[in-house]
Amino acid sequence: MNNPLLPNRFRQRLLQGDTLIGCWCALANPVSTEVLGLAGFDWLVLDGEHAPNDITTFVPQLMALKGSPSAPVVRPPTNEPVIIKRLLDIGFYNFLIPFVETEEQALRAVSSTRYPPAGIRGVSVSHRCNNYGTVPEYFSLINDNITVLTQIESQDGVDNIDAIAAVDGVDGIFVGPGDLSAALGYLGAPNHPEVQRVIQHIFARARAQGKPSGILAPAEADARRYLEWGARFVAVGSDLGVFRSATQSLCDKFKG
Repeated sequence: MNNPLLPNRFRQRLLQGDTLIGCWCALANPVSTEVLGLAGFDWLVLDGEHAPNDITTFVPQLMALKGSPSAPVVRPPTNEPVIIKRLLDIGFYNFLIPFVETEEQALRAVSSTRYPPAGIRGVSVSHRCNNYGTVPEYFSLINDNITVLTQIESQDGVDNIDAIAAVDGVDGIFVGPGDLSAALGYLGAPNHPEVQRVIQHIFARARAQGKPSGILAPAEADARRYLEWGARFVAVGSDLGVFRSATQSLCDKFKG
């Protein structure tokens, strides 16, 4: 087999319970993504929901991460089979699906990433993900090498967490703290005690179903608390946040 991304080491490590530290890519730029990929994070989210990314910006970023120790994880703009199919074809193996609220939506996400008869992914014989048709084992191996992480960020998602986490093919549960806090009535306050209680509840219910949980936590104290609570894949910052903070600090140092 001549595809170095198979087997999917990120998925293997996730399912065996390793602690995986990640970072967010929101700048939609292959140079900044390449630099971030040199840092040694276990995984990087290339964001297509809240960042100005699309197929044409994702491809050069995937190219920039060749040889990086960081596994690319894509967040599509929505849980939609055609969008997911296109992201698979350009070379993504790991998916963070936003705003999953029900078992049915989780099943759709998994189905969208699998070829028939296990799913509904459309078939192309020569796309970037199978090295343009040069990986003969691709069709027989790929269904077992796709990661699906479902994002819980609403009250319905919380209410249905057991059913979502139990779906075969859902490999992990991710908390979106910003949207979740807004849905619970605490917009802009993810550290409110009630929001924190719900986050801990989500982690516990995912663990009860044998699934790892994760979260975005740019503040160090938050990230360390979530790791203590059992989160296994935690994004500890973003390229945009680091760039914004560093440039402001540099300017303030000289301009006061």
